Amino acid sequence: MVLFSRIYGSGEPLLILHGLFGMGDNWITLAKQFADNYEVHVIDQRNHGQSFHSDSWTYQDMVSDLEEYISVHQLGRVNLLGHSMGGKTVMCFASMHPSKVINLIVADIAPKQYPVSHGFILDAIYNLDFNKIYSRKQADEELSKSISDYGIRQFLLKSLYWKEKGKLGFRFNVDVIKNNIENVGKALPNMAYFDGPTLFLDGENSDYIKPEDEDLISLHFPDYEIAPIPNAGHWLHAEQPKLFFEAVSEFLEL
Repeated sequence: MVLFSRIYGSGEPLLILHGLFGMGDNWITLAKQFADNYEVHVIDQRNHGQSFHSDSWTYQDMVSDLEEYISVHQLGRVNLLGHSMGGKTVMCFASMHPSKVINLIVADIAPKQYPVSHGFILDAIYNLDFNKIYSRKQADEELSKSISDYGIRQFLLKSLYWKEKGKLGFRFNVDVIKNNIENVGKALPNMAYFDGPTLFLDGENSDYIKPEDEDLISLHFPDYEIAPIPNAGHWLHAEQPKLFFEAVSEFLEL
C-alpha cells in the first residue's frame, strides 16, 4: 500500500516525514513555503495520519514504505527531511539507498539509541474512553489530568477525528504504537553510512542531540553540519518556523 501524501509546487522533490504521533498536515505551512522552489511531498508514515495501519511497525518497514512511495511517484533522486521518528526513517533510508538521496535533513534526532520516554503520553491516550468522550474539549480535559503541557495536548488532538458518526478516535494507531514503542528509539545499525550532504537541526532547548553525539553522527554521516535553532525545543519546526525554513533553505541552496 502506498503512503498518503499531499503534494505542493514543482521542481526537485523534497519529501517531509513527521515524527511520532504526528502527520503530514502538521507541515503544510512550511511545505507551501518550500513549494516555491521544490515539489514538496508531506507524507503520513504508516500507522499515522491517513496512511494505512499495520501490525508491523519498524524502521525497516518505514524505509520500505518510502522506497515504494518514491518508485510509484517516479521521483528518482530526492531530498529528504525528517523530524524525530521521521528523522530516523530518512537516516535509515539514506544509508540503505544512498544513490536515491540528494540531500538529507534530520530535525532534532541523532542516530543513537533512545530510552522510551513517551510512556505517560501513551498511557494517557490509551486510557481515553471514547464511549464517554464526545468532543475535543472533553478529550483535552481528560488528557490534562496526565499531560500538563498544553502544547503537547494540542499536538496530539490534531490527530483526533470522527471515525464514524458519534465516535471519536485518533488517526495514529494507538495499540500498535503502545505495543512496539521501543522500536522508535532504536539506534541506526552500526554499518549505516551515507556520505552525501547532511544537515542536523538541533533545537537549542532540546536534549535530543547532545555535543557528545557528534562523534557518532560523523561516523554515519561524514559530510554533515549541525545548525542550532535558537529558542526551540524538540518541535523546533513549529516553535521557530521562520528560522527552521531559513536554515533548511540555506542548506539546500548551497
